[in-house]
Amino acid sequence: MFNVPGQDPVTMTDAAVAQIAKLMAREDADGFRIGVKKGGCAGMEYTMEVAAEAGPMDIVVENGPARVLIAPMAQMFMLGTEIDYETGLLESGFKFRNPNVVEACGCGESIKFADMDAADAKA
Repeated sequence: MFNVPGQDPVTMTDAAVAQIAKLMAREDADGFRIGVKKGGCAGMEYTMEVAAEAGPMDIVVENGPARVLIAPMAQMFMLGTEIDYETGLLESGFKFRNPNVVEACGCGESIKFADMDAADAKA
């Protein structure tokens, strides 16, 4: 739906590829679905889940053993995003470097997109 022909809407670092592949293998999943939903203090939150199969409207991005499924509602918000997996002393998790984000809450759990107000007006 919201895809530039010949270009993946998201990219993954080697660390993200390894972690997504590990989660897929552990859950015997077909992919790792990412999406967005309303919530958090900045307005939107990312969602992530292992998926048994790709939905008919999902955009599928494959990198080696990792397969990311982008949910339809998230597609316009995810263009140009780099997915990373960072491991630290206190926490580890997926990080989204998304050029469409204009604001994030202090804890980094929720975000606001540049065109979120326009999207809300249409809903």
